[in-house]
Amino acid sequence: MSLFFITGTDTEIGKTTCTAALVQAAAARGLRAAGLKPVAAGQDLREGRWVNEDVALLHAAQAAGLSEAEVGPIQLRTPCAPHLAARLEGRPIRRAEVLEAVRAPLHKLDLAFVEGVGGFRVPLDEAAGWDSADLARELAAPVILVVGLRLGCINHALLTAEAIASRGLPLVGWIGNTVDGQMLQHGENLATLRALLPAPCLGAVPRLAEPSPGAVASHLEAAALDRLLKLKDS
Repeated sequence: MSLFFITGTDTEIGKTTCTAALVQAAAARGLRAAGLKPVAAGQDLREGRWVNEDVALLHAAQAAGLSEAEVGPIQLRTPCAPHLAARLEGRPIRRAEVLEAVRAPLHKLDLAFVEGVGGFRVPLDEAAGWDSADLARELAAPVILVVGLRLGCINHALLTAEAIASRGLPLVGWIGNTVDGQMLQHGENLATLRALLPAPCLGAVPRLAEPSPGAVASHLEAAALDRLLKLKDS
């Protein structure tokens, strides 16, 4: 069973859609793949039940038979940083619970993409001083970085890459996802990221009118993704 950790340069940059696109691309290669979001904050009431949009998207993207609870085991209602939502709701996030929730469904999969929350260093277990970077480290998971393409993305991407390396984790790929369709020097920013980030680009996604996982997957670089999956098989 292979495992990747998906992080981003910020929140609201299309990390979940990119994760779902990776799931679909892996499934198209014959792998039982799924995206897992062990901690999710923010729910909406839909047809009488509370739903986290990211968890619902990841659950719909997989065809491995996982339940929504397996995809998103810890869901908080308040749409804010998870440790703050947990504090408001009186439901502490515990390190052991998160790790157990991630590992429980792995026997059903060939490949899992574990999505963090927001950026790389988001607090989770306040009592233990444990954050999403610690989660990636304890899973010993190679990291894929989603870079939100907008002003400031180069700095955010390089700082995140440094934080990943400082924890002894390999950055094995990155996806550029266009957040600002009017971004100046878009191509030049991409070229700079390709030159400076110490990992291959898995895809450059333009600003899409309907950013579905399938639409995003069509902009992934097949050869780079094939090399990545072969790396995990070796």
